[in-house]
Amino acid sequence: MKSLAIIGAQWGDEGKGKITDLLGQHADYVVRFQGGNNAGHTIIVNDKKIVLHQIPSGILHKSCISIVAHGVVFEPEAFIKELTMVKENIPVDSSRLKISLNASVITSYHKNLRCKS
Repeated sequence: MKSLAIIGAQWGDEGKGKITDLLGQHADYVVRFQGGNNAGHTIIVNDKKIVLHQIPSGILHKSCISIVAHGVVFEPEAFIKELTMVKENIPVDSSRLKISLNASVITSYHKNLRCKS
Protein backbone atom coordinates (compact mmCIF):
# COMPACT_ATOMS: atom_id res chain seq x y z
CA MET A 1 0.00 0.00 0.00
CA LYS A 2 1.42 3.37 -1.04
CA SER A 3 0.95 6.56 0.94
CA LEU A 4 1.76 10.12 0.02
CA ALA A 5 1.75 13.03 2.45
CA ILE A 6 1.61 16.64 1.30
CA ILE A 7 2.96 18.77 4.12
CA GLY A 8 3.83 22.44 3.91
CA ALA A 9 6.34 24.51 5.82
CA GLN A 10 4.22 27.66 5.77
CA TRP A 11 0.72 28.47 7.01
CA GLY A 12 -0.96 27.08 3.90
CA ASP A 13 -0.14 29.59 1.19
CA GLU A 14 2.45 27.49 -0.60
CA GLY A 15 0.08 25.51 -2.84
CA LYS A 16 -0.70 22.37 -0.83
CA GLY A 17 -4.32 22.53 -1.92
CA LYS A 18 -3.51 22.70 -5.61
CA ILE A 19 -1.15 19.72 -5.39
CA THR A 20 -3.76 17.78 -3.37
CA ASP A 21 -6.34 18.49 -6.07
CA LEU A 22 -4.04 17.24 -8.81
CA LEU A 23 -2.99 14.08 -6.99
CA GLY A 24 -6.38 13.45 -5.38
CA GLN A 25 -7.95 12.39 -8.65
CA HIS A 26 -5.70 9.31 -8.53
CA ALA A 27 -6.08 8.60 -4.79
CA ASP A 28 -8.38 6.27 -2.89
CA TYR A 29 -8.39 8.60 0.13
CA VAL A 30 -7.68 12.26 0.81
CA VAL A 31 -7.26 12.97 4.51
CA ARG A 32 -7.25 16.38 6.13
CA PHE A 33 -5.25 15.85 9.30
CA GLN A 34 -4.85 19.29 10.88
CA GLY A 35 -6.07 22.87 10.96
CA GLY A 36 -9.46 24.50 11.14
CA ASN A 37 -11.86 26.33 8.90
CA ASN A 38 -10.10 29.69 9.18
CA ALA A 39 -8.61 29.37 5.70
CA GLY A 40 -10.06 28.22 2.42
CA HIS A 41 -9.19 26.53 -0.80
CA THR A 42 -11.02 27.69 -3.94
CA ILE A 43 -11.57 25.22 -6.75
CA ILE A 44 -13.36 25.77 -10.07
CA VAL A 45 -15.41 22.73 -11.15
CA ASN A 46 -17.50 22.93 -14.34
CA ASP A 47 -17.27 26.74 -14.25
CA LYS A 48 -18.56 26.81 -10.66
CA LYS A 49 -16.52 28.15 -7.75
CA ILE A 50 -16.32 25.79 -4.77
CA VAL A 51 -14.63 26.99 -1.59
CA LEU A 52 -13.53 24.28 0.84
CA HIS A 53 -12.57 25.02 4.44
CA GLN A 54 -12.95 21.73 6.33
CA ILE A 55 -13.92 19.18 3.66
CA PRO A 56 -10.89 17.62 1.92
CA SER A 57 -10.71 18.34 -1.81
CA GLY A 58 -10.83 14.62 -2.57
CA ILE A 59 -14.61 15.04 -2.35
CA LEU A 60 -14.46 16.39 -5.91
CA HIS A 61 -13.50 12.94 -7.23
CA LYS A 62 -16.19 10.23 -7.24
CA SER A 63 -13.71 7.43 -6.64
CA CYS A 64 -12.11 9.11 -3.61
CA ILE A 65 -13.08 8.96 0.06
CA SER A 66 -12.48 12.18 2.00
CA ILE A 67 -11.65 12.01 5.69
CA VAL A 68 -11.66 14.81 8.25
CA ALA A 69 -9.16 13.33 10.72
CA HIS A 70 -8.65 13.82 14.45
CA GLY A 71 -6.13 16.67 14.14
CA VAL A 72 -8.71 18.99 12.58
CA VAL A 73 -10.50 21.62 14.66
CA PHE A 74 -14.03 20.78 13.53
CA GLU A 75 -16.73 23.46 13.59
CA PRO A 76 -20.12 21.76 12.98
CA GLU A 77 -22.06 24.92 12.05
CA ALA A 78 -19.50 25.96 9.44
CA PHE A 79 -19.24 22.36 8.23
CA ILE A 80 -23.00 22.14 7.57
CA LYS A 81 -22.89 25.36 5.52
CA GLU A 82 -19.90 24.08 3.56
CA LEU A 83 -21.45 20.67 2.97
CA THR A 84 -24.69 22.26 1.75
CA MET A 85 -22.74 24.36 -0.77
CA VAL A 86 -20.72 21.34 -1.94
CA LYS A 87 -23.86 19.22 -2.35
CA GLU A 88 -25.31 21.87 -4.66
CA ASN A 89 -22.47 21.09 -7.07
CA ILE A 90 -21.26 17.56 -6.32
CA PRO A 91 -23.07 14.43 -5.12
CA VAL A 92 -21.88 13.62 -1.57
CA ASP A 93 -22.96 10.87 0.80
CA SER A 94 -21.64 9.24 3.96
CA SER A 95 -19.77 6.58 1.98
CA ARG A 96 -17.45 9.26 0.55
CA LEU A 97 -17.11 11.69 3.48
CA LYS A 98 -15.97 10.56 6.93
CA ILE A 99 -15.33 12.56 10.12
CA SER A 100 -13.18 11.25 12.94
CA LEU A 101 -14.95 10.89 16.27
CA ASN A 102 -11.74 12.22 17.85
CA ALA A 103 -11.65 15.54 15.98
CA SER A 104 -11.61 18.57 18.29
CA VAL A 105 -14.97 20.32 18.13
CA ILE A 106 -15.33 24.09 18.43
CA THR A 107 -18.72 25.74 18.70
CA SER A 108 -20.07 29.27 18.97
CA TYR A 109 -19.89 28.82 22.75
CA HIS A 110 -16.12 28.39 22.56
CA LYS A 111 -15.79 31.50 20.41
CA ASN A 112 -17.67 33.54 22.99
CA LEU A 113 -15.42 32.50 25.88
CA ARG A 114 -13.02 35.20 27.00
CA CYS A 115 -9.83 34.62 28.92
CA LYS A 116 -9.10 37.07 31.71
CA SER A 117 -5.50 37.79 32.45
